Amino acid sequence: MSEAQRLHGHLIGQQGSRRSLNTPALVLDLEMLDRNIAEMASFARAHKVNLRPHSKTHKSADIAKRQMAAGALGVCCAKLGEAEALAEAGVESLHITSPVVTPQAIARLIELNGKAKDVMVVVDHPANVETLAAAAEKAGKALTVIVDIDPGIHRTGVATPDGVVELVKKVVGLKSLKYAGVQFYCGSHQHILSFQERKEKIEERTEYLKGILAKLEAAGLKPGIVTGSGTGTHYIDAKLGVFTELQVGSYVFMDHDYNVCDLRGADKPTFEQALQIDARVVSANTPGMVTVDAGLKAMATEKGPPMILKGAVEGATTRFMGDEHLAVIAPEGQAAPALAEQVILTPPHCDPTVNLYESFHVVKGDTLVDIWPVTARGRSR
Repeated sequence: MSEAQRLHGHLIGQQGSRRSLNTPALVLDLEMLDRNIAEMASFARAHKVNLRPHSKTHKSADIAKRQMAAGALGVCCAKLGEAEALAEAGVESLHITSPVVTPQAIARLIELNGKAKDVMVVVDHPANVETLAAAAEKAGKALTVIVDIDPGIHRTGVATPDGVVELVKKVVGLKSLKYAGVQFYCGSHQHILSFQERKEKIEERTEYLKGILAKLEAAGLKPGIVTGSGTGTHYIDAKLGVFTELQVGSYVFMDHDYNVCDLRGADKPTFEQALQIDARVVSANTPGMVTVDAGLKAMATEKGPPMILKGAVEGATTRFMGDEHLAVIAPEGQAAPALAEQVILTPPHCDPTVNLYESFHVVKGDTLVDIWPVTARGRSR
C-alpha cells in the first residue's frame, strides 16, 4: 500500500475531501485532464496527424491508457526504465526517444521487445546500430528503430543530412532491424513565448527537415513515420504537415512555463492547469506573509517559485524559504492566508515535479475520487 493510499484512501468519494489531504500533495483535476486529452485528440483528428504523447510528463499508466482510449496510437518514453514500467502496467506501443547503448541496457531492451507489443527505439550512431542488430538477431525477433535527427541543439541525433541517409542505409541493410522512420524534436523551441517567433524558427527548422526527407526519398528510403514536435509547437507543426505523429506531453498538465506561452496564436491558454500542488499554512507570525509546507522538495525549482492558483489574494507572490517551506506574500495592505489554510500552487515545471511524488491525488471539484500511482517514478535508467 502506498503512503497516499494509507493516509487518504478512506477519503475517496467523500464530499469536500480534498481539504482533508495531508500536504504537500500532488493533485490532478480529473475533469481538466480529460478536457485537455480530448482537445488534443480532436485537434490531431482534424489535422489528420497521429498522436504519440510523451509519458515522461506524467509517468502514469492510468494517464497513458486514457490518452490511447482517446485515440493516441501509443506513447513515447524518455528512458528505457519508463517503458519497462508502463509495459508492466499493461501499456503497449512504446517508443523510446533516447538512444539505448550500453550492453546491460540493450539486454533489457531486447527483453522488453520480446514481451511488449510495438516497441521502437531511436538510433543515432552506426556502432549502436550494429550492437542492437546483433542483440536482436540473437534473440530471434526484429527490433524496430527510428533514426534520430539532430535539429541543431547537439543533444542527440545524427548531425548532418548525409549522415542521416548513411545511417538509414545501414539500418535497412541489417535483417534484424526494422526501419520505421525518423525523429526530429526541436526541444529548445517549445517554450518560446511569442507565437510568431516560435513559428518563424520552426518553419526554418522544418525546411531543414524537409531537405533531409527529400534526400531519403531520392535514395529510396522514405520514412513511414516522421515523429517529433511537442506541446509548444504542436499547432505550428500540424499546420506545416510534415510530421506524421506528434510527441506532445505537457498539454495534459500545463505547468506555468507552458501556460504563459501563446500556443496557438490566440493570445489565450489552450489547455487547463490540471496538475496542482496543495499546501497548507504552517506559520503565520509576520504581517502580510505566511509560510506553507511546500518548499524545494515539493516541486522542480529551475523555473523559479510556483504561481498561486487559489487560496491567497490576487497579486500574492511566493518565495522559496528552504527545503520544506515556501513564503506566500500578500500585496501591501492586504491579508495573507490564515494558519492551516489551504493554498493551491501551480508547478513551475511539471515533468520533474511529478517524479518527486509516488501518487496523484485525483479530484473532481473539491472531492478526492481516486489515487493513481506515478507508475514510472524514478525509472530513469
